[in-house]
Amino acid sequence: MLGQDVDPGEAARHHAAGWWGNLTVSACVASHAVTRGDAAAFVTPEGSTTWSEYDTAADRVAGALQRAGVAAGDRVAVVLPDGPGVHAVFVGVERVGAVVVGVGARAGEREVAHLVGRTGATVAVTDRDDVPVARRLMLAEALAGPAARRTGTEIGPDALFLLNSTSGTTGLPKCVMHTQNRWFYFHQLAVAAGELREADVFLSAIPAPFGFGLWTAHFTPTILGAPTVVAERFDPRVTLDLIERERVTVLACVSTQFILLLEAQAARARDVTSLRVMFTGGEAVPYERAAEFEERTGASVLQFYGSNETGALSRTTMTDSRERRLRSAGRTIPEMEVRLFDEAGTDITGTRGPGIPACKGPATCIGYWDDPEANAALFTDDGWMRMGDVVEIDEDGYVRVVGRVSDFIIRGGKNISAPAVEDEVGTHPGVAVVAVVGVPDAVFGERVCAVVEARPGWEGLSLSDVTAHLAARGVTKEWWPERLVVVAELPRSSGGKVAKGDLRRLVAEGAGL
Repeated sequence: MLGQDVDPGEAARHHAAGWWGNLTVSACVASHAVTRGDAAAFVTPEGSTTWSEYDTAADRVAGALQRAGVAAGDRVAVVLPDGPGVHAVFVGVERVGAVVVGVGARAGEREVAHLVGRTGATVAVTDRDDVPVARRLMLAEALAGPAARRTGTEIGPDALFLLNSTSGTTGLPKCVMHTQNRWFYFHQLAVAAGELREADVFLSAIPAPFGFGLWTAHFTPTILGAPTVVAERFDPRVTLDLIERERVTVLACVSTQFILLLEAQAARARDVTSLRVMFTGGEAVPYERAAEFEERTGASVLQFYGSNETGALSRTTMTDSRERRLRSAGRTIPEMEVRLFDEAGTDITGTRGPGIPACKGPATCIGYWDDPEANAALFTDDGWMRMGDVVEIDEDGYVRVVGRVSDFIIRGGKNISAPAVEDEVGTHPGVAVVAVVGVPDAVFGERVCAVVEARPGWEGLSLSDVTAHLAARGVTKEWWPERLVVVAELPRSSGGKVAKGDLRRLVAEGAGL
């Protein structure tokens, strides 16, 4: 298992280079409460939360955690929908020196139980009654009591402050270990790429526990002292209304979300001319729709290429041409020291590839919590952190993703492990053999399709039969197939394995199935 803090030598190098500093989110919130206390920190469809209210709410959460017996280093599960409350809880946990276990609000019961059990969290701040911990604090309860007494145990910027989940190729999610400074560095990349400033108004459509949502709602706006518009759930019509009402200038969303925004805007136009930049990522950016977004709004579409683990290997910026911004994953970031390896693990850096990218630098995470096997797959023997893609890098350093190593379906920016879904669908009594693939979708990029060989007597197996079975098992809804195809026999390779390439083609074409 890796250590729970970043390597001191690496930290010293990042500090010396100016990539890392000594600020924390807690310190930024406290400072803004003094210098701009009445200004909005968060805006929701219903109202706003000032910096002073944000700071007070965080202190009250910290007080509730102290009274619940939380000590420095303890893990606290946070299972809440997006909104000012989840950010106040993150800061409150930081102020008592504990570690946030960030769990998506839509996670199924079994995923929640896995993350809580794996991390050893004994206290949760939540609005759900199915989080299996010794003590549950409802958000309203946590915000109602007296503020914490300061004990000097706040998390430092180089230390582990958060664990969040990431999709595994099999089984349940892994837990990624984050420092704050990796996101303070990422903030510098974002500011330079999008020419961001204090006067901007942000809208983040990605939930806070995940990497994209962290920098776009918890870090960058707070460091700048800018307001962030958030809502519990993404609704394209509500989002457009908020962009118009709040004169949003910086939008953060995955490709699926901006496509839905385009459709909703076509149905009823709003004034979205305040937008000047839209950050997207997490999946391939569809050129035509992204170009349409730019034409309709006047905003520039930018992206980072990376992962929850690596942070960013490359980025596009306001100075890149549209072709570069929308047809590549951007130029490699020098301090992330991007390298290429072939499938055998040989270093082929210096070629254009194709190859598997890996990196080492100030944006990377510490590794996976208590998971030596996963860490061995994530890191090369000499410490380079791998991606799961195959890329080419041109002579100017621009990255183009040409394939994936891992068997993932990317639905609306969310990585869904095909083997994990296969394991679950395969527990249905009517399923003899199952293979799961992504089917192309104009809105979500891909949707989950399960192709099964049914057991005798189950030839009429339906999608609703399968989803009801998964619901009874407590499987996260994001893993549920959206299409089911029953076949007499799955296509197989000469070695007897399911020929996933042939199956994807047949499903996409609707032929032979």
